[in-house]
Amino acid sequence: MNEELRALYQEVIIDHGRHPRNFKKLAHPSATHEGYNPLCGDHLTLYLQIDNDTIVDASFEGEGCAISMAACSLMTERIKNSSIAEAQKLFSAFHLLVTEPAPAEACEYLGKLAVLGGVRDFPLRIKCATLSFHALKAALDNVSSEQVVSTE
Repeated sequence: MNEELRALYQEVIIDHGRHPRNFKKLAHPSATHEGYNPLCGDHLTLYLQIDNDTIVDASFEGEGCAISMAACSLMTERIKNSSIAEAQKLFSAFHLLVTEPAPAEACEYLGKLAVLGGVRDFPLRIKCATLSFHALKAALDNVSSEQVVSTE
C-alpha cells in the first residue's frame, strides 16, 4: 500500500475513533449485546432496532482504543437499513479481511471498513477491530443480552 493511501486510512480510523458515529443508546432497541476485549480493555454495548428482518437503526456506547471505536462506528453506519442476512455476510467478509489478504472485490464490498484491513499485520489488534462484529453476530444470533461476548 502506498504512503498516501496509508495516511488516508489512518485519518479515517483516527476520525471515527475520536468522533464515533452512532455513539448513543437507542431508546427502544430490539436487540443489544455487550462486547469486551480484556487484552485492550475495550468494552462496548451494541444496540439494534430491527423491523421485519431489517436493521433500521444501530448504535453503540462504550470505550476503547481508536481501532475498536472506529470499527464500531464504521460498522453501525454500514449496517443501517441492511437485512439481517446482509449484516451476517458483512461479518464474514470483515473477518476475512482482518485475518487474510482480501481480494479487491472484498475490499470494494466492505467500503470504508476496508481501512481496517491493516490490522491483520498486528495480531493483537485484530481483536480490537472485530469486537463490535462479534457483538453484532451474537445479537443477530439471539444470544441472551445477559451474556458478554469476549475476545479471549
